[in-house]
Parts: sequence; structure tokens; C-alpha cells
Amino acid sequence: MAESVEIVEIVGRLPYASNATLLARDADGELWVYKPDQGESPLWDFPYQTLSRREVISYEVSAAMGLDIIPLTLEADGLYGPGSAQRFLDEDVDFDPRPWFENELEPSLWPFAVFDIVANNADRKVGHLLREAGTGRVWGIDQGLTFHPMDKLRTVLWGFAGQAIPPELVDAVDRLREALTQGLADRIAEMLGESEADAAEHRIRTLLASGTHPLPPTNRPAVPWPMW
Repeated sequence: MAESVEIVEIVGRLPYASNATLLARDADGELWVYKPDQGESPLWDFPYQTLSRREVISYEVSAAMGLDIIPLTLEADGLYGPGSAQRFLDEDVDFDPRPWFENELEPSLWPFAVFDIVANNADRKVGHLLREAGTGRVWGIDQGLTFHPMDKLRTVLWGFAGQAIPPELVDAVDRLREALTQGLADRIAEMLGESEADAAEHRIRTLLASGTHPLPPTNRPAVPWPMW
């Protein structure tokens, strides 16, 4: 995808984020969550100033799967330089997802779990699932820690571990496999690197071969901290 957005106004800063996360507007007055690269805090295990590109690729992969679970996320430029911009969600602040995790996982979370496997999401917290006011739709946000070439899956969705992936989501993974052959693998390599693209292809092939959600790792943390 070549589409991008130009940020022309900063409205404010979103609290509690470890990186600069700004509420902003484009020239048409539309609201975006703008994450400039220069506001990123260095991490020991992810290359510096790549998280915005991982956010963009996460959206494009989700779209290729037909999941529609990540708000529109584009490459951005603007007042604080290049980064990413995600469509602003009017969050339903009364929504509490924690009951979905008290016994068996809420089945509607399956698309997020499957996406997280193929994206190698290292930071799927409960608080990264937001319900949009008015529509009642649940969206996944904060996909910056994704597509690492080493196994990094850390998620609160291990309640699906060992279960067969629903057939419609197996089909979604197969659509993604096909999209990779039609240019998406090149796009991942261009944005993140050849090793990230190769690892993504390997994860997809492995998931299609097994047809089940993997078991949590025993040699590293399986859940992000804090999980909420």
C-alpha cells in the first residue's frame, strides 16, 4: 500500500504510552493517533525506530487476511517527522474486557489470536482490545512489537492453546499465504527486512500445517507484563 497521511495539527498527547503517542489531525480535519519515529524509546530486542512500520504492516497483514480487526493504519509524516497514523477510535470507556478472560476465552477473540500468531505479536495485552463507542466493535491496537524474526509471541490469549483454529480463520491464513506471493512478502521485506519477511512466511506455513493454536513457550515469558 502506498497510501499515507500528512499530519498538520497536534491536538494532544495520549497518556500512559511508553512512546510518543499523539492525537492529531490531517488536512481534512480527521483525527488520527500519530506515533512519530523520533518519539520512540529504544528497545534491546527490536531495531530502533521501526515500531511505526510494524504498526503499518500489521494493519496490511490483517487487511490481507480479511479480518478487519485493526483500525486503518498508514505511514505518516507531519510536525514531528515520519511515523505511523491510526484512525482514532471513540473508545467506549465503560467496556471492561476482563470478564472475557475469567473462564473460557470469549470466542470472538479468535481472530485476534490467529493474527497474533502470524504477526508474532510480543505485546497482546488485555488493554490493547478496545470497544468502539456507537458501533460496539472490538479493535486491536498497539501492534508495534510484531514481526520479529525470532519467536516472541506474548499474549493473554493462550486460552485457545492446543485448540483447532476455526475453519474460517484457516481460510484467512491461506488468503494471507496467497497475498505474500503476490507482493506482500516484498512489502514486509521493504518495510522491515528480509529476515522478518522470511520468518512471517515460515510462521504461516507452520500454522497452516498444524491447524491448531500453539502451546505457550516454557523457555521465555508467554504473557506480556503488565498483562492489563
